[in-house]
Amino acid sequence: MEDNITIIATATMGVETLVRREIETLGYDQLRVENGKVEVDTTLDAIPRLNLWLRTADRIKIKVDSFIAHSFEELFEQTKAIPWEMYIGKKDAFPVIGRSVKSTLYSVPDCQRIVKKAIVERLKQSYDVDWFEETGAMYKVEVAIHKDVVTLSIDATGDGLHKRGYRALHSRAPLKETLAAAMIMLTNWKPDMPFVDPFCGSGTIPIEAAMIGQNIAPGFNRSFVSESWPWIGEQRWEKAREEAEDVASYDTPLEILGTDIDHRMIELSENNTKEAGLYGAISFKQMQVADFTTKHEVGTIVTNPPYGARLSEKKDIKTLYQTMGKVFRPLDFWSVYVLTSHESFESLYGKKATKKRKLYNGNMKTYYYQFWGKRPPKPHQ
Repeated sequence: MEDNITIIATATMGVETLVRREIETLGYDQLRVENGKVEVDTTLDAIPRLNLWLRTADRIKIKVDSFIAHSFEELFEQTKAIPWEMYIGKKDAFPVIGRSVKSTLYSVPDCQRIVKKAIVERLKQSYDVDWFEETGAMYKVEVAIHKDVVTLSIDATGDGLHKRGYRALHSRAPLKETLAAAMIMLTNWKPDMPFVDPFCGSGTIPIEAAMIGQNIAPGFNRSFVSESWPWIGEQRWEKAREEAEDVASYDTPLEILGTDIDHRMIELSENNTKEAGLYGAISFKQMQVADFTTKHEVGTIVTNPPYGARLSEKKDIKTLYQTMGKVFRPLDFWSVYVLTSHESFESLYGKKATKKRKLYNGNMKTYYYQFWGKRPPKPHQ
């Protein structure tokens, strides 16, 4: 297996620039940003590192090849010409998934079938066998066709990167960990500043903030499908995990508070915090947002309040957003960041946002309202 590869880090629309920044921070510079993904030309060492470290990406894939195909014959022949034996062993599993947008080859099931058949034919020649048991390591192949350009890739993550391993249980409408991390990374928060989430639910935003604050790799607590790939090898994974352990700053003191009106959510948040190995780094308290007060002059509020999607909740949501404005607006030197799908949030809150950014919470279009605090008269101690 060659050491030089191209990796695709997939991302939710609107988060690509954050993924790019994360990859650059890890020391990679051969990057290309496109809608929903960032490509990076790199080496095999990057597979463990990017899986362990990327907070805002959805998953890591290896780009196998890219070519133009207008017919099933072209798709078959060009797929078969790829040296799949470099990746897939004689006993390995290689299911094929697919998608097609604005392309001549629009039937996804047919494209998947053709790609699978082409890989089988190639591996038959390579291994001199007629049948594959597919009981070994997993190599999930994706055929993605966009405007007749075929991209073939292999998923190197497994369960999506949002599955950090700390949230066995969650609230009814959980925020993805990757989106929570993106929300925090779009703020001015620093680990020496107070951080509050007044609608903490199952604790995702405070936990992600603590992991950022203590420089803990978000994938440190889980496994990845590519750990079983022999051509990456255990040594690369061990090295990447050792690096993550070495740079983690578990002793960094943090002042992070999560509150929620529901005592069950507080209990859930505390359990998830323990699972994340962050017990003691975050405080949780049952309270309603109207009762929030602080002794701190400067701080950051990041939250994902209820949206009031159901008609019966509309009036309550308006009152809630008005209450948030009354409580948070007087905090001159605090910055407040709110994710909601409610188009009239600013008028209910009583203040125009400094900045508004479109983000997708699952398939739902939401807005990230950013209210930047004034510069404090003296440096924060």
